[in-house]
Amino acid sequence: MAVTTAAGRLGVSPYDESMRVELRPNWVEGDVEAVIRAAYRQVFGNQYIMASERNTSAESLLRQGAISVRDFVRALALSDLYRDKFFLSGPQNRFIELNYKHLLGRAPYGQDEIAFHTDLYNTDGYAAEINSYIDSQEYRDNFGDNVVPYYRGHLTQRSQKTVGFTRFFQLYRGYGTSDRVQGGIRSQLVSEIAKNSSSPVGRGATGAAIVGGSGGDREKLYRVRVTQATVPGRPQVRRTCTEFLVPYEQLSRKLQQVNRSGGRVTKVDLA
Repeated sequence: MAVTTAAGRLGVSPYDESMRVELRPNWVEGDVEAVIRAAYRQVFGNQYIMASERNTSAESLLRQGAISVRDFVRALALSDLYRDKFFLSGPQNRFIELNYKHLLGRAPYGQDEIAFHTDLYNTDGYAAEINSYIDSQEYRDNFGDNVVPYYRGHLTQRSQKTVGFTRFFQLYRGYGTSDRVQGGIRSQLVSEIAKNSSSPVGRGATGAAIVGGSGGDREKLYRVRVTQATVPGRPQVRRTCTEFLVPYEQLSRKLQQVNRSGGRVTKVDLA
């Protein structure tokens, strides 16, 4: 499905069902290959993985049906390669925010989440830290046993916080970038999370989206375009779209209302 102009500037599509890669019953070899490619891309932040670095043992177990997609993702995140790339190469707060990105598909919401994972690692170690994401109810609700985690921080979903939207764009800029290029080993969110604040997503001189621009015009109306959310397990049908005209002062409240009702915001612009 075509990407809207606004979504293109942000580096994502509002219709990201194409990002969902699932290993369904009665799969064939091509299906499991697609899952393996998607899992490496997601877990390693779109970095290139050489053939000699691949976890061939876990790949074999997945092909044999001996492990689920969730356990394959777990094997990649527990591997020495993941540890070397994201844990040993930078500060712990960067490691935690990338774990949220890679394994839950979103940015951290607050200092309480960072503190929890810091304490967990210090108390129980590396494996417990990784397993806490993959064994969480949030992971099960969104990905289950057979779906490869995907980036969802820019979507409106139940139980997501509005602050996660702008923070997500500091961690993700589309499949054209990787974690090695964007941010490197430096934490992108440590200051915001410590201050319990967020940076607005604005537009630069070239038209590309940037984080940290103007927060919006308080004297203008905004047009919010919403689509009805897909119900899991039901056939895909043509979606109905609704538009709302919302004053700036009520914009945050409206986005939260849409989120709670299960809708999905696909576009916000000046009316």
